[in-house]
Amino acid sequence: MRDTLYVINPNSSQAVTAGIDSALAPLRRPGGVRIECVTLADGPPGVQTQQDVDRAALSVLAFAQQHQDRAAGFVTACFSDPGLQMLRERRGVLSLGISECGALTAMTLGQRFGVIAILQGSIGRHWRNWGAMGIAQRVAGEVAIGRGVSELSDHAATLEAMVAAGKRLRDEHGADVLLMGCAGMAAFRAPLEDATGLRVVEPTQAAVAMALGRIQLDW
Repeated sequence: MRDTLYVINPNSSQAVTAGIDSALAPLRRPGGVRIECVTLADGPPGVQTQQDVDRAALSVLAFAQQHQDRAAGFVTACFSDPGLQMLRERRGVLSLGISECGALTAMTLGQRFGVIAILQGSIGRHWRNWGAMGIAQRVAGEVAIGRGVSELSDHAATLEAMVAAGKRLRDEHGADVLLMGCAGMAAFRAPLEDATGLRVVEPTQAAVAMALGRIQLDW
């Protein structure tokens, strides 16, 4: 029976998966689709380079192949959407990525969205994605907080850096909505909204909300 929506964290951080799982609590309903967050233990500690993305893509595909019989769908919970297009080649199972869904959601909340990235090196990769999606003109800009995935566990320092980035995107780039550029930022959505006065999209929430609607409507 295909009764489980698998939310795949392609890195090996259990702490990131726990944060994602907590952020999805408002989307769980009795009798609804089961949402299971999983960590790929063979993944890199953080998906931060193109090499990490390519390595993670194969792990995501292997997981999907092993669990397709139970899957109502797959959400790739990494902002580089590793393996997404390979999953979509497997017909009959819904596959979504958090970068794509986060951007699409952000565009329904404002005219130009700003992205808070983890590292400067990630930004070029993100811009390639926006170009491929044909939405670059809707991106106000990106600002990196200079913290790798493992460093996001320092909540005080991470929130301070995210607030500074969010205010720069608002004041210098003209963003009217913010998109968090990493699945490991899930815990910071509410305080970031309070500090910046802008709507903030947590991309895994956006992707799972979209997936649940698609499953309900059989799209």
